Amino acid sequence: MREPADPARETPSPTVREAPMAEGYWRRLARNLAVAAAAGGFLAIVNAFDMGEAPLAMRLAYWVPLMMIGALLGGVFASLGARVPLARENPWLLGALITLGLTIVGSGFIWIYTGIFWLGGPPPASAFPYFFFTVLIIAGAMTAIMIAINRPGVQTHAAPAGAAPVRFLDRMPAKLRGAALYAVQAEDHYLRLHTSKGGDLILMRLSDAVAELEGLEGAQTHRSWWVARDAVEDVVRDGPRVMLKLRGGAQAPVSRPNIRALREAGWL
Repeated sequence: MREPADPARETPSPTVREAPMAEGYWRRLARNLAVAAAAGGFLAIVNAFDMGEAPLAMRLAYWVPLMMIGALLGGVFASLGARVPLARENPWLLGALITLGLTIVGSGFIWIYTGIFWLGGPPPASAFPYFFFTVLIIAGAMTAIMIAINRPGVQTHAAPAGAAPVRFLDRMPAKLRGAALYAVQAEDHYLRLHTSKGGDLILMRLSDAVAELEGLEGAQTHRSWWVARDAVEDVVRDGPRVMLKLRGGAQAPVSRPNIRALREAGWL
């Protein structure tokens, strides 16, 4: 069903291959801090946990640094949790470990921080359980958000010999049957198929399509794109943007959470 691999795919642009890993780390850190700051601003605006008549400026001064410190601590616990083999394979287990670490360490810190910020000294010990469960709720919510933001797309794999045919290929319109599938692009409620025989639209969700594309070597490079690995002719980098140049002329974007995953898989 697919054409032979193009040698050009095996020699991606040196500018991408030589891009320092630290560059991606700092971008992820900046994005996570920005999300944490935005969450802190939201909590201040809605006066979360009822801070009485405190002016907005004071609520912002309290919540925004607190959430950004939490994001930094979350990164530390994410690195520690990733050393657990099961957590590396299961992002939600990793999230549970991060939440637990943040709650244990963060509740004591926030208990003292809050007392100094609002009262000028440590709050009464009887208030500690309230801080513990408050931190648990916020840490769990923020960890889930960070996992969703940083989680790479699904990668599909070539089927072993004798495996059942790829289910998605049965959905190809009659005029595209037998064509090599290059990419699937989400457009509203439809999917645009990029193939060696041209393109067409079918009514389907991308998440359902990716599940049925198992058996073809490829990856969801962006929330709206799945790309067949054999279709990649070149990798194009324009500043922070990374694009995959495909057979047939289309260019598929690579979202930031997917850059590292595709590099580790040998795409970039």
